[in-house]
Amino acid sequence: MLCLSSVTLNASSCCDGKSHPMEMRRHKCPYRCPTRRKILILCFTGWVIALLKLLHVERHFFPSKGIYLVEHFLSTSSYVRNRYSYLRNHFQYEINCSSIYEQDPQEIGKSLEIRRKEIIDLDDEDIIAMTNDCHIYRILRKYHLKPVSPEEENFPLAYSLVVHKDAVMVERLIHSLYSHQNIYCIHYDQKATKSFKSAMNNLAKCFPNIFIASKLETVDYAHISRLQADFNCLSDLMDSTVPWKYVINLCGQDFPLRSNFQLVAELKKLNGGNMLETVKPSSSKRERFTYRYELMKVPYEYMQMPVKTNVSKNPPPHNIEVFVGSAYFVLSRAFIQYTLRSSLAKDFFDWSRDTYSPDEHFWATLVRVPGVPGEISRSAQDITDLQSKTRLVKWNYLEEHLYPPCTGTHLRSVCIYGAAELRWLMNYGHWFANKFDSKVDPVLIKCLAEKLAEQQKEWVYLSSDKYFLRISYVNASL
Repeated sequence: MLCLSSVTLNASSCCDGKSHPMEMRRHKCPYRCPTRRKILILCFTGWVIALLKLLHVERHFFPSKGIYLVEHFLSTSSYVRNRYSYLRNHFQYEINCSSIYEQDPQEIGKSLEIRRKEIIDLDDEDIIAMTNDCHIYRILRKYHLKPVSPEEENFPLAYSLVVHKDAVMVERLIHSLYSHQNIYCIHYDQKATKSFKSAMNNLAKCFPNIFIASKLETVDYAHISRLQADFNCLSDLMDSTVPWKYVINLCGQDFPLRSNFQLVAELKKLNGGNMLETVKPSSSKRERFTYRYELMKVPYEYMQMPVKTNVSKNPPPHNIEVFVGSAYFVLSRAFIQYTLRSSLAKDFFDWSRDTYSPDEHFWATLVRVPGVPGEISRSAQDITDLQSKTRLVKWNYLEEHLYPPCTGTHLRSVCIYGAAELRWLMNYGHWFANKFDSKVDPVLIKCLAEKLAEQQKEWVYLSSDKYFLRISYVNASL
C-alpha cells in the first residue's frame, strides 16, 4: 500500500495525461506514464504475492513433498484445528508394523525416509480441540473397543504421571495404558504452558478414572519438588475408591512395553514385593546427600537447580542406610500406605529436602528399611537398572557392551529409540522404556502401540471362556 501511495503522490501532477513534456522536465517529474504503470503493476503483484504467502495459499496448490504427518487422519480432520486440511490427500507411507518387528530392511528403510522429512505432530491446541467433545473423542480413539479380562478387572493398577510438555505424547501414553478398572493421576508442572495445562484438564474430564493431582508443584530439575509431585499423586490415589494393587510412576516420554494383561500377569508374580532399582552408592553419588544443596539459578537449559555447598549434612535419621537408584518404580499398595503414614518415611523425606535429586535415593532406600512391606534386605545384592524391569533406558556409554546401538538419536547420553529397535524393546524383558519422541521416529511409537493392542486383544481372547469352549468343541469333533 505504501508503494502504491508513493507512486500516486509523486506522479499525480505529472502523469495525469495533461502535462506537457517540457512542463514535466521543468517540475522534475520523476516518472513517465509508462514507468508509473509498470511500478503500479509490480507493486500490486508484490502485494498479492505477500497476501497469498500470508494465507499459505501455495500449500493448497503446491503441497510440500517433505512433510510427514504423524497422525494423518487426525491432522487433516475436523476434530483438530485443521491447519493441515490442504494435505488431506497428501501421500503417506503405508507402514507394516509386523515387518518392522521382523526387521524387514525395506520396511525399516521407509522409517528412515520418513525421518528425513519434516515431521509434523499434533500440538497442544490440537489435543484441546480433539478433547472438547468427550463422547466424540472416546469414539474417535476407540476406547470402547479396548478388551479387558476378568483377571485384569480383579487386579486394578494405579499410575502417577508427572508431565510438563508435549500433550500429544501424554495422550498417546494414556491411550496405550488405559483400562477402565485402572486409575490415573496426572501431575503437570506449574511452569507448563497454558495450552498444555488445558489439554491435560480436557483429557482428564473425559474419563471418570483419570484426574489431575489436587496439589500441583513447580517442578525444578533434581529438586525435592519432583519427588513431591509423585507424593501428591500417591496421596490422591490412596484416597480414591479404586482398590488398586500396584502403582507405577511415569513421565511423558515413557511408553509401555507390555499390554495391561501381560503386566498384570507379571505383577501377580511379585506376590506383594516391589520392583525398582536399588544399589549401594558410589563415592560420586554419595556426595549428593552428604552435602547440602541449594536451589539456584544456573546458566543451563534449566532455569534453576540444586547446587552443592560446602556444608556437610547430618547422617540420615533412624539409622537409615542410603541406597540409590531411579526416580521410577513399581510399588505395592501396602508399601505406599506405609510411606504415607510412617514417621520414619516422613523424617527421611524432610532430611532429603536439601539433597541432590532425592527421588533417585528416596525409594531405593526406603524399600531397604527393615520391616517395610515388600522389604528388600540391606544385605541383598544390588538390583541394577538392567535387573529391575521398571524402566529400560539405553545409555550411550553402554551401547555395544550391554545392548545394541541406538538407532534413533541421543539426548544427554540417553537414546531416543528408533523403529529398528522395536523387536529388541519388546523382547528385552522390561515393562516400560524411556525415551520416545514422535519428532525423532514416529514409526516406532505407532508400531509399538499397534503391537501392544494386538497382544492385549489376543491374550484377553485366549483367557476367555469363548476360547476354551472353542478348543473343547474342536477336540470333541476329533
